[in-house]
Amino acid sequence: MFSHYDAVMDAALHDFGQNTVLVVGGWMLDRYLWGEVGRISPEAPVPVLRRTQETDVPGGAANVALNLRGLGLKVQLAGLVGRDSEGKRLTEVLEAQGVGTDAILKTERPTTTKLRIVSKQQQMLRIDHEDNSAIDAATEQNLVQTVLDYLPHIDALVLSDYAKGVLTAEVCRQMIEAAKAQACPVYVDPKGTNYDKYAGATAITPNTGELCAVTGVNEQNLDGMLGAAQGLRERLGLEYLLLTRSEKGISLIEADAVNHYLAAAQDVFDVSGAGDTVVATYVAGRLGDLDRADAIRLANLAAGVVIGRLGTSPIDKTDLLQALRQLQPFEPSDKVCDLAALKRRVETWQSRGEKVVFTNGCFDLLHVGHISYLEKSKALGDRLVVGLNTDRSVRALKGPERPVINEADRARVLAGLGAIDAVILFDDDTPLNLICALKPDMLVKGSDYSEEDVVGGKEIKTWGGEVKLINVVEGRSTSNILERVKTVHS
Repeated sequence: MFSHYDAVMDAALHDFGQNTVLVVGGWMLDRYLWGEVGRISPEAPVPVLRRTQETDVPGGAANVALNLRGLGLKVQLAGLVGRDSEGKRLTEVLEAQGVGTDAILKTERPTTTKLRIVSKQQQMLRIDHEDNSAIDAATEQNLVQTVLDYLPHIDALVLSDYAKGVLTAEVCRQMIEAAKAQACPVYVDPKGTNYDKYAGATAITPNTGELCAVTGVNEQNLDGMLGAAQGLRERLGLEYLLLTRSEKGISLIEADAVNHYLAAAQDVFDVSGAGDTVVATYVAGRLGDLDRADAIRLANLAAGVVIGRLGTSPIDKTDLLQALRQLQPFEPSDKVCDLAALKRRVETWQSRGEKVVFTNGCFDLLHVGHISYLEKSKALGDRLVVGLNTDRSVRALKGPERPVINEADRARVLAGLGAIDAVILFDDDTPLNLICALKPDMLVKGSDYSEEDVVGGKEIKTWGGEVKLINVVEGRSTSNILERVKTVHS
C-alpha cells in the first residue's frame, strides 16, 4: 500500500515530528443526546426518547485540530466562539485534549452548535443554532492580526472553512499572503463557491460535490471533474489539488500528472468528520516528511478507521498504528535486505512493541521440515528474521557440492513465505555478528541443539532476550533428499 512503509511507521511513531499547526476556521460544538425510544407520545405521533446521557464533541475546524492533536502534533486553534455556555464548553473540551485556545476571539455571535438526538445508534433529529453571516471588518482584522502573531511559530497553516462567516475573502487573502511570505504551507478545506479567496494556497481539498458546485461539472463525469480541477488549480496558483471522492478514494491533481489513490475498504457506520480526518492526517504526513502519495494513502487509512464509529470521532496515534500494523508492509522481493535496512526495520518493529524472532540456516532445497520449523518460529513472536548462509559459508559447512540452490534463489524462495518478514545473507561462519547487530528478542534453533550450543545465546540474554528450542520434523532434511536422489539415479 505504501511506497515507504518504514518511513510512514516512523513518522507515526514519532508524532510526525511534533510540528506545530495553526488551524483557523469555523468552530462548532457537536452535542449528542443519547437515549432509547420505547413508545409513541399520546400528545402527537412522535417517538418519545428517554435520555440516558449527553456528550459534547468539538466539531468543524475544532475537529481538524483534535485529529492533529491525536496524531501527536502541537495545535493552536484560531477562530470565534460566542460568550455563551456552548463556547465555554467547547473551549474546555479542547483545552482538556491539549489543543491551544489562546488565539480564540470571543464575540456576541452564538457558538455554532449542532444538537443530535440519537436512539440505538440511529440519528433521529438534528437541531442547529448558528449565525452564518460574515464577520465585520473590525473582527476580520482582529482575527488576521492574531494569526499573524502566530505565523513565526508554526510549521503549517490549515484553513478549515465551514462557511460560518469566519473565513471571509479578506481574511483568507491576508493570511495566505503572510504565510507564503514566511514559506509556511497553507492547506485549505474549502466551502461555498467563492474559491478565488483561496488563491495562492499550497493546496485545497474539495470533495466531488464541492468541486462540481463551484465548476458546474456533473459528478458522473470523472474526466470533466478532473479537467475542471486542473483548471481550478492553475487559476488559483495552487501547487496541487486533492479531490476527495468518498469511497472511491482521493485524486491528486498536480501540474504534470493526475493520480488516484483508493480508499481503505471499511464498513461505513458514520461519515461525520471523515473529511476533517483526511485533511488532518494528510497535513501530519507531509509535516512528517512523507511524500504526497504516502501522505494520501495514510489519510485514506485514517478515514477508514473513523467512518466505522458513530458520531464525530477524531483519529489518534493508537488507532492509526493499529491500522498500519494490519498491513503487509513488504512485497516478497523487498524482504531480502542488507544489514543497514534490516536494522532500521527491527528498530521500528521493536519500538512499537513487536517481538522480533531470529533464526538462521542454509535452507538448501526447501522442504516440509523447513516450513514447519519456520512457521513454529514465527508463532513465537510478531516478526521473523531469517539469517541465510551465503554459498561460500554453506560450502564451508556442508562441503564443495553444496549448496544445490544458489544464495539469491534461496533468499527469494524464503522471502515468498508468509511466515518470514525479512531475510538477510551472512558470510561469516556463524551468525554471531549479525545477531549482535540486530539485537532480536528471541533466538530460535531446532531441538537437536542444546541451549548452550546456540550461537548468540549468551549474548542475547545481556539485552533481555531469550533462546527457544523447537521440535523439528523427524526424517526431513536436505541431506536425506539428496541421498534418495542419488539412489534413484544410481
